[in-house]
Amino acid sequence: MSGGERALRLARAYLSRVAEPPAPALASFVAELGPVRAAELVRRGEVPPAVDSQTSARRAEDRAEDDLRRVARIGGRLVVPEDEEWPAWPFTALSVAASHGLRCGLAPLALWVRGDADLAGLVERAVAVVGSRAASGYGQHVAAEFGFGLAEAGVTVVSGAANGIDGAAHRGALAAGGRTIAVLACGVDVAYPAGHQALLERIPRQGLVVSEYPPGHTPARHRFLTRNRLIAALGDGTVVVEAGRRSGAKNTAATTAALGRVLMAVPGPITSASSQGCHELLRSGEAVAVGSVAEVIESTGRLGDDLVRAGRCDGPGPPQGDAMRVHEALGLAGGRSAEAIAVESGVELARVRALLPELELVGLAERDAAGWKRSQRTTGRGDA
Repeated sequence: MSGGERALRLARAYLSRVAEPPAPALASFVAELGPVRAAELVRRGEVPPAVDSQTSARRAEDRAEDDLRRVARIGGRLVVPEDEEWPAWPFTALSVAASHGLRCGLAPLALWVRGDADLAGLVERAVAVVGSRAASGYGQHVAAEFGFGLAEAGVTVVSGAANGIDGAAHRGALAAGGRTIAVLACGVDVAYPAGHQALLERIPRQGLVVSEYPPGHTPARHRFLTRNRLIAALGDGTVVVEAGRRSGAKNTAATTAALGRVLMAVPGPITSASSQGCHELLRSGEAVAVGSVAEVIESTGRLGDDLVRAGRCDGPGPPQGDAMRVHEALGLAGGRSAEAIAVESGVELARVRALLPELELVGLAERDAAGWKRSQRTTGRGDA
């Protein structure tokens, strides 16, 4: 490791401890000056008032060297935005949300990671599975089946390692020999809940344990709400298996919707309090009902490749998520440029350029001299 890289990692480690995330003023300060220079000024207290209010209580807590040694002893490391394995694309949604003033926004300054897998690689195809800690037998069965089926299909299962639904989803993925990511509201060296110590030891062998909190940090209520934005961001969509009317799972659901990700909910017995939150999400139209792994994959998967085969299939079916927004922005008669489609759909230009060829491959879009338009073979499908 070069001297510059070491200085960068030490600076990010220090900054991850010095402020309680999310810390928007500090994040802007780091983006403006770079992590090394920002860390120097924070240590000296030579920062704007907004940054000072977020860092003054802990700026003397410089444990970066010790934190890096401590996480290395348990097979962990610090992953920073400058690393190739940083999940830049998933976190783009957080940055966009922050720019629009949404409280769920803001990417982390760094991530403490336990396990050997490549983080960016794991989240190339991932789904979050969340739900109630006080889960019913029905809910735990569904979560385990979804975790197993998703992992078996090559999808990484993201959850929070809590009791109930989270733990069942992780165990299902592990039982399938698949990949799973546990996002914690404490340090990656802290076993919480205590009953999941064995589970948290198993997960790094097939996936990763991840946290934006440095080693030794203990869980707190506000930290669970803060980490939920990471669970929502790392998945292509979120499945809520069971949730009460007021619950952390519904907080993750709200963040999923705010980030533009696909939100799904599993219907349950109408007599079950554990399913009332799911039913509210479905009744309001915020969530799509799913009852099988195939339906989850169809809702979040690759356009044209992951469609449920239910009876006779006459075509690729309507696009989902960003693809649906791009498809709806296509002209019916004349073609439009990718730039115009990005403005109309609100989808990032790079994402639009990636999706247009996919829409063309499945017969939903075609090119003409002016740009892109809806395919005449499929006009009318899914437009109602």
